[in-house]
Amino acid sequence: MPSALDGGVPAAPSVSFAEAQPRARMIGPVGHPPVVVELFTSQGCSSCPPADEMLADLADRKDVLALSWHVDYWDYLGWADGFARPEFTRRQQAYAREAGERAIYTPQIVVGGTDTLIALRPAELMGLLQTQMARPAMVMVSSSQTKEGYRIELTPRGAIADRVAILLVRYAPQRRVAIKAGENRGIAMEYRNVVLAAERIAEWDGRTPLRMTVRQDGQDSAAFPGDTRHAILAQELGRGDPRSASGPILAAVRLD
Repeated sequence: MPSALDGGVPAAPSVSFAEAQPRARMIGPVGHPPVVVELFTSQGCSSCPPADEMLADLADRKDVLALSWHVDYWDYLGWADGFARPEFTRRQQAYAREAGERAIYTPQIVVGGTDTLIALRPAELMGLLQTQMARPAMVMVSSSQTKEGYRIELTPRGAIADRVAILLVRYAPQRRVAIKAGENRGIAMEYRNVVLAAERIAEWDGRTPLRMTVRQDGQDSAAFPGDTRHAILAQELGRGDPRSASGPILAAVRLD
């Protein structure tokens, strides 16, 4: 469904992503970081549940990091999405500016920070994943747990065009919500990998290896549920807006 800023786009028939995959599961090259699949969604959007199910089909895969970003621009329809944040809407808007798009839509899937999917076509999403996995990794990433936190090392494997933001993403692995108003009234939804917060913790020039320690138990950690999980994204800054991380995602690593 498009945002209130623009006109409509018809949704394609929904098919389970699991049904569209070949029996031999796609696995990326050894050492290739997981491909990041981001879904921009809303509990108040009637077109979103099939996309939420598509993301759920990817949530347990090791070669994919699936993240669900809930946007806030459908809250006016009578149901406020408790996971939505204005900064998540701004992330989607930054992607739109980077791609030269004039509007934002829900649902929208972004693969690897570069490829966009609006219509719900599981086969097309599978194709985008295969393309991303076939590309040589621009950055090798490793992590190890120490008593001080997670030790992260990023090593460039080629020339990186722009500066790179290092993002710490906190997400809830699974949440069930009974929606009592709005377009999805009466539906109980199972959401996977719901983003709770994203914080830029460093910036990198991409020229020499970056080594850093990331602590999960920072001063604001008490504000998050006990089952919160964490991931690191290394993402190029946008060319149109260098303040936003809206370029290619060069690497991702789960911390737990």
